[in-house]
Amino acid sequence: MPQLSLLIKPASSNCNLRCKYCFYHSIAESRTRSSYGTMNRDMLETLVRKALEYAEGSCTFAFQGGEPTLAGLDFYKELVEYQKKYNSKNIKVNNSIQTNGMVIDEQWSRFLAAGKFLVGISLDGPREIHDMNRVDTLEAGSFHKVMNTIGLFNKYGVDYNILTVVNAVTARHVNKVYNFFKKNNFKYLQFIPCLDPLNEIPGGRDYSLTPARYSRFLNTLFDLWYQDFISGNGVSIRYFDDLTDMLMGYPPDSCGMAGFCTCYYVVEADGSTYPCDFYVTDDWYLGNVRDTGFDEMKNSRNGTGFVEVSKIIDPECRECRHFQLCRGGCRRTREPFENGRPVLNYYCPAYKDFFDYSGGRLKRIAQYLMGRNG
Repeated sequence: MPQLSLLIKPASSNCNLRCKYCFYHSIAESRTRSSYGTMNRDMLETLVRKALEYAEGSCTFAFQGGEPTLAGLDFYKELVEYQKKYNSKNIKVNNSIQTNGMVIDEQWSRFLAAGKFLVGISLDGPREIHDMNRVDTLEAGSFHKVMNTIGLFNKYGVDYNILTVVNAVTARHVNKVYNFFKKNNFKYLQFIPCLDPLNEIPGGRDYSLTPARYSRFLNTLFDLWYQDFISGNGVSIRYFDDLTDMLMGYPPDSCGMAGFCTCYYVVEADGSTYPCDFYVTDDWYLGNVRDTGFDEMKNSRNGTGFVEVSKIIDPECRECRHFQLCRGGCRRTREPFENGRPVLNYYCPAYKDFFDYSGGRLKRIAQYLMGRNG
């Protein structure tokens, strides 16, 4: 049996914010049921038991939403108890959660620190940038609450990183965003390209991240990151870290950089399971954890079909001099398909420009790191 990673949505698509660019909202609205409610304790116990019976070596429980903290703190306390109860093989268990930070208080922070949860907290930059898109039901910004939560994380020693959605606004103000993060001593950053709704021609929304905007963003961000690296004040940016690792011969940490999809397990609140967070839709249903095994789901028609179609690479892409680093990019940015086949990555012009601009310096960093570690 393999290592196992689960992406769990314990509060389904329910959320206490109304972020204007939320991709999961559009996915949920396309389903027969937009929300599966909150995962009950029986489902949680079944999920933990079956996961730990199946996994070998390690098992990762990652919680996302919607907003996963809406399941309540007691839900996660019981999660930890179930993990202790059913980990008869004494394998390594990893817990992580991605949150908007709205309900986190001191009790939550103490729990997350004690349980060694890795927390991803969403923050798009300083207040005037963050609050343009990350608003609540009354259109009020969420910046001050997020910063208060980060203060609690620092106070109690919670292990966290910053998750930033790269949209039309953040792409225009990358210097301001990066310098704000530096000022606050944020060392672990993940910049996530904004997605337009599934099956919609990209680029038409106010928040849309166009290839031209993404190219300028990547080039400017890389300049800032590279200067800090060579001056000894480097921070971790997941995308640049992955590229450096690939140049050193290691696999990327991000699945969208592998060149093809794998069928991992996204578990909705009722146990319904899907192969990818971007495709939690009726037509990609794999089965329910309650009555279907992990191997059965992976080897199902939808499970194998999801992987196989991702291996189709546009001929222009294969001939590109940057293919070994780009590998075609995430399947989701090769939508909408044409005749059932993925098209050239929407951000192909941005990646070409970025690799032309930064490739030499990326290689020098990889060479430096190999020499230091050798």
